[in-house]
Amino acid sequence: MSRQRTSGGRRRANREGTIRLTRRGRYLAWAGGVLIVLLLGAGGAGAWLYQRLDGNINAGDIDNRIGEDRPVNLSPGAKNILVVGSDSRAGANAKYGKDLDTMQSDTLMVLHVAANREWAAVVSLPRDSWVPIPACDRGDGTASAPHRSKINEAFAIGGTKGDVGGAAACTIKTIEQNTGLRIDNFLSVDFQGFTGMVNALDGIEVCPEQAIRDKKARLDLEAGCQTVRGEQALGYVRTRYSVGDGSDIGRIGRQQEFMQALAAKSREKLTSPGDLYDVLDSATKSVTTDPALAGIKPLMDLASTVQDIPKDRLTFLTVPNYPRELDVPSDKANISWQYPHTQDLFTALAKDQEVDKAQFTTPAPIPARSVKVQALNGTRTSGRAAEAAEHLRTAGYTVTSTGNAAEQTSSTTVTHPPGLEQQARAVAARLRTAVAPKADPNAAADMVTLTIGPDYEGLRG
Repeated sequence: MSRQRTSGGRRRANREGTIRLTRRGRYLAWAGGVLIVLLLGAGGAGAWLYQRLDGNINAGDIDNRIGEDRPVNLSPGAKNILVVGSDSRAGANAKYGKDLDTMQSDTLMVLHVAANREWAAVVSLPRDSWVPIPACDRGDGTASAPHRSKINEAFAIGGTKGDVGGAAACTIKTIEQNTGLRIDNFLSVDFQGFTGMVNALDGIEVCPEQAIRDKKARLDLEAGCQTVRGEQALGYVRTRYSVGDGSDIGRIGRQQEFMQALAAKSREKLTSPGDLYDVLDSATKSVTTDPALAGIKPLMDLASTVQDIPKDRLTFLTVPNYPRELDVPSDKANISWQYPHTQDLFTALAKDQEVDKAQFTTPAPIPARSVKVQALNGTRTSGRAAEAAEHLRTAGYTVTSTGNAAEQTSSTTVTHPPGLEQQARAVAARLRTAVAPKADPNAAADMVTLTIGPDYEGLRG
């Protein structure tokens, strides 16, 4: 009997025992929401089936909750779609967590579909990303205060009253303000839809290199190939601390791999509308989208668009990052986004420019803590250098001094001595004002200089 492999092809194992996908295996490594889109496109079913499913999809209103301070849409023909795996601990999902009664985003991905529909990119945003969370509408008549935290807290804040639309709105607001990328649509899938899809397929085979014992994920697996269903399947994609290096990055890889296997088995097994119905019925009942996507037809249109994209122009990557421990030694749980690579990535997508994954791989990260910056006030307004210094310290940079510039400047500048171009680019990328760093042969040998102009607005993310 043939065995369904979790990678849909060849597999490679790294030294920590976690499975890494080959390039071929990554093509369909989608989170649950995008997987549903692909299943809809692959179903080959008649209109009668989709009409029965259409009423399953929930719509969440977000337009009045994001606010007016949004990035400009630089590429109106392109689409940026937020895909969320919901980790709600309410109702039927309560058994999957302890002391958590709020909605959580377990998986965050942004799907960018190019305006010409000839390429696409999927960017994973680890839930342990430590970012600024803006003020958000809680849905109970109050608003949260701006603060820095894990990115998945935005979903919990907006979903205080259990409303997925509100949760998505706060998440979109957070992503937009940290990336400068305008989000057009969202698609959220909760735990129950995921387990329903797996069970309707009679389980998915996984092949862990080592035994996994994870009480938090309710998972107890022996090493070797075995079929998982229900809670075991959910635990496999949620497990983190008990396998590999215990990071959210490793979990993202397992989730992507599992979803690829789920899509592959669906295509292999579900050859008729009747077979497909149970999977899609379970899946669509767990889906919430913005009003524009809330229906089988718009999801089918999206599915058709994605399926027509050549496989070699469908790119999967994770936002460039490094352990936040390098900036804050006591924080061993979270990650920081790597600049300037992160800003380069999202700027390219905002301008609808095709990205090369290799360009955003950062083998030698530049922690913010390692970058020394002096802040100088080049305006007539007192206190701007001290204000900028506080922004820089909050973002993790080492501020060596503040003062007044020798002369006033019409715009913010970042200068650096020879050899510190990358450090200067990192600082410049964080500024809300577009700044091109400039070399200064007379600058201090180990320091980047930020000179504040009238256009200075603070840091991005």
